[in-house]
Amino acid sequence: MIRKAWLLHPAFWVELFILSNLAFLAVDIYVAHSINQFGHATEWIPFGFSIIATLLLVPFSPRTADDLTEGRSRFVGCLVGVASIGVGIGGFLLHLESQFFAQLTIASLVYTAPFIAPLSYAGLGFLLLLNRTESIDSRAWGSWVLFLACGGVFGNFVLTLADHAQNGFFHTTEWIPVCASAIMLGFLIVILFRFPNRAFLVTAGCVALIHAGVGVLGFAYHGLANLEGPSTSLWDNTVYGAPVFAPLLLTEITHMDPSATGANE
Repeated sequence: MIRKAWLLHPAFWVELFILSNLAFLAVDIYVAHSINQFGHATEWIPFGFSIIATLLLVPFSPRTADDLTEGRSRFVGCLVGVASIGVGIGGFLLHLESQFFAQLTIASLVYTAPFIAPLSYAGLGFLLLLNRTESIDSRAWGSWVLFLACGGVFGNFVLTLADHAQNGFFHTTEWIPVCASAIMLGFLIVILFRFPNRAFLVTAGCVALIHAGVGVLGFAYHGLANLEGPSTSLWDNTVYGAPVFAPLLLTEITHMDPSATGANE
């Protein structure tokens, strides 16, 4: 039986965030790697891992805050977390190896496989380990959540910058997610290191909502571009056209709790 207090706790939403992201990454990976019909056997690893990790985490999801650091829930969470970090770092290196390590140029970095995308697994793994090893009522827990959020937003910034550089920012609107991610990153860094007052946190929350709105807008733009793509097959346009799910990374709003980060101390 899940207690109401647990449903209202920030750590519950972190758990839901991790689980939903790991599950949805299976869909994203399937679409992304379909561009070459999973030409390398290793491309099945993240797809299979997302499914297995989801199936493992669901039955062992914590029912209370105490379950996070005790018993089977803690063991399974740590196991999946470590494996997720390995999948993320391994994918990062394999993506870079596709072209960048051979040429070591900015162009090869832009036109290679999206090198930073696999690190989403590493971020989720670290977040899962944090939830299983650190007291969720400590200031350290909130600070680490913000630190990982900074990493995620920085990843979004690099990803949107590199992806849109492939066509030279042909549409002016392609600068929107780059600027939005940069501004969001700035606010998160201030919260992480300066512990600002509540007024700043409210402003940051509004910026986060705008950041999420940019993600929804990007999803719509990419989706419409694929609907009007050159092929009569929507699947082909989705696989070979604009990455329709990529902008949704911007919709992942960080929970900003002054008591967790020590902002009101």
